[in-house]
Amino acid sequence: MIFIVQENRSFDHYFGTYPGADGIPSNASGWAQSTCNPDPYLDQCFHPYHTRSDVQIGGPHGHDASIIDVAGGKMNGFIEGAASSPKTKECTINSSDQACSEFLGPAGQPDVMSFRNRSDIPNYWALADWGVLQDHLFASVDSYSLPSHMFIFSGWAASCASDPMSCKSDSTPSPAGNFNWTPIAYLLDEHEVTWRWYVGEDTNVCRAYPNCAQRPGEDFTPTNWNPPPGFNYIRDNHLLGHIEPVSKFESALSNSALPSVSWIMPAERVSEHPGKGSMVPGYDYVSHLIKSIGSSSEWGSTAVFLFWDDWGGFYDHVSPPRIDNLGYGIRVPGIMISPYAKQGYIDHQTLSFDAMLKLIEDRFTGSERLDPSAPGFPADARPSVREDQPHLGDLQEEFNFNQPPRPAPTLPD
Repeated sequence: MIFIVQENRSFDHYFGTYPGADGIPSNASGWAQSTCNPDPYLDQCFHPYHTRSDVQIGGPHGHDASIIDVAGGKMNGFIEGAASSPKTKECTINSSDQACSEFLGPAGQPDVMSFRNRSDIPNYWALADWGVLQDHLFASVDSYSLPSHMFIFSGWAASCASDPMSCKSDSTPSPAGNFNWTPIAYLLDEHEVTWRWYVGEDTNVCRAYPNCAQRPGEDFTPTNWNPPPGFNYIRDNHLLGHIEPVSKFESALSNSALPSVSWIMPAERVSEHPGKGSMVPGYDYVSHLIKSIGSSSEWGSTAVFLFWDDWGGFYDHVSPPRIDNLGYGIRVPGIMISPYAKQGYIDHQTLSFDAMLKLIEDRFTGSERLDPSAPGFPADARPSVREDQPHLGDLQEEFNFNQPPRPAPTLPD
């Protein structure tokens, strides 16, 4: 299994007009009134608009911003949330400024209300056509990248004072380390399942670049997109060598030596993160990864999950389910690609990053969960076993193992 994680896009921003998906509500005369978001500076209410700009600001995407954006379930606080960003405020008030033109809509509204269509991101839409599009995939936490990546790796986001039982749920944890609860790596190691966490080679995910590419593991430090080095389990068991640059993924792929489970985090320049330049390098990077996987000897036994870690401040019309004090967060895009993927299937199940851990466990650990109440499981203060929540969908529904294995997708762009 390969999990490719990109940065900060909502489902409606990338797939809000995808046929058959739960997209932006519309009627015969245009967007539904429910999509209108008030602008506190322009004293207007704005509907979504199509953009072809490759550069966006997006909006704040921490816990407080999520509360504003969701607006008690009305999903009309996205412009208000974006207004707290100094750059958005500056450009909205001075919308005639040429430097702001690519960040704003046709009426000067913030680009959090923008969306793309097939002609803008044809490879992503082609992958959805070819495989499975998840249109109810919610971030596991209503916050930003660090807690999202904590969930991706461990099924929880928390802060710890000292020992494991001191850890408490936290949507705004510090990246300083001492993540003293149990990650999925524990179960994989217990069941002798190979795994690697691959990270982009730049300053957001490791220190002393480029040395991290030369001495994998030694120079990694926990950051927003790379929390595994902060887990006590990883440090205490000398597993930093399992955290490698993305170039090592390419090498393992070409040598038919991929681990059973791989996570791939982007370098900042290819992350698609708003405010970090054009999204095109990230789009090309993901396309390259998919093509490389599809043309490799590993393709026949691989499932690829491509998803974005949080909404980045962009508009989405679906109110996220509230299952505990951490989430869920706002909807994000997700696509599954595999020789056994149902073709052109839209998965309407309620999913989160927890569903990916559940699939790993069902496939590799005999359905053993990250459950501190289980006999022999390490002490862990997590309040619930998210993978066993009754509302959570099952990613196994996206496969058809009775069909002949399909050749890898051909991308149009």
